[in-house]
Amino acid sequence: MAPVTGPGEEMHDLVKRLYPICRSITGDGVRATLDIIGEHIPLTVHEVPTGTRVLDWTVPQEWNIRDAYIADPAGHRVVDFAASSLHVLGYSVPVAATMPLAELRDRLHTLPDRPAWVPYRTSYYRPTWGFCLSQDTLDALPDGDYEVRIDSTLTDGHLTYAEHVVPGRVADEVIVSCHVCHPSLANDNLAGIAVAVQLARALARETPWYTYRFLFAPGTIGAITWLARNADRLDRVRHGLVLACAGDRGGLTYKRSRRGDAGIDRVMRYVLETSGRPHRITDFTPYGYDERQFCSPGFDLGVGSLTRTPYAGYPEYHTSADDPDFVSPEAMADTLAVCREACAVLDADRKYVNLSPYGEPQLGRRGLYESLGGRSDAQQAQMAMLWVLSLADGEHGLLDVAERSGLPFDTVTAAADALAAAGLIKA
Repeated sequence: MAPVTGPGEEMHDLVKRLYPICRSITGDGVRATLDIIGEHIPLTVHEVPTGTRVLDWTVPQEWNIRDAYIADPAGHRVVDFAASSLHVLGYSVPVAATMPLAELRDRLHTLPDRPAWVPYRTSYYRPTWGFCLSQDTLDALPDGDYEVRIDSTLTDGHLTYAEHVVPGRVADEVIVSCHVCHPSLANDNLAGIAVAVQLARALARETPWYTYRFLFAPGTIGAITWLARNADRLDRVRHGLVLACAGDRGGLTYKRSRRGDAGIDRVMRYVLETSGRPHRITDFTPYGYDERQFCSPGFDLGVGSLTRTPYAGYPEYHTSADDPDFVSPEAMADTLAVCREACAVLDADRKYVNLSPYGEPQLGRRGLYESLGGRSDAQQAQMAMLWVLSLADGEHGLLDVAERSGLPFDTVTAAADALAAAGLIKA
């Protein structure tokens, strides 16, 4: 794994800053999160009203919360939303009541097998209320009457999401998507956001071939809303990647698109396999993050998912143990590096036509051999030229050349650039 770098520390700082905010699929927590992201990259923020039909779904009511607690018989707050946004069941309706512990227990969520941790639970589409707490806290509660208060609102409002676009040399797009709906969860949510922000900044310093569209949206309903509102322009989408769980110390995992052989699938496999990093590549399943929305049969976009340890694959998943200490600058820097390598391959993987296809063209009289004289990899570079010429038939891209020849992709692209400059091939 790469050593701690400047971007790694910056990403970790962003995770720590976003961590306390109570996010959900709607509400001011999402807006506050987008405001902070907007300090790093310019965003176009969209507000979609409650009741708007989006594909087979409807934009729900907006949820906001100001305070929540459980006070014991002595008046002490034994569960306090101010201490952690995980303590309240997401989308809880307002409540102000006093009840015995025996009655309250049905509203309490714990993790008996991890007694010191607080679980993350939601109830987006069924009006109810509840609290999440550690099993240790629950076991220590004495019998008696408890004051219960949730100061929340569930009213008509908006669903909020944002986009950031890095213009490319062509209008064809690569989508990079991450979800902004989870509360205080550092790996499953915030690390993906932090990596996406740094990737966008890195691409903006270059001139990418593709246009890169970054989506910051609540999970499921946010992606569905974006798809419903952009159906007329999805033919521009050439590739896509969903980022999540991007900061834990496990190896990288790439989940293929539903197609299984989309361009992004080939590129991610190549980058991971040639990098020497510990990794896994898994087939598509219709469960997980928003790759399942982008890959649904009606859209069938070539969108895969990149994580480190996948969702539900580590004990800390959806618990209070997924805190800023659980993610590391090194891991996020490593995830970012893989994303940058993948973007470089996506941008350079073009097909060429050999303009001198009858026999091998004479490279010496065009100065191509002499240009290799000072290179330590001169023999490799010469072979790359021959391979590019051989496969420049309008059907094979440079990734095909690299895979078939076993040569490094950047050596192949340098050969293609040299041959194009000499007038021997044309993109």
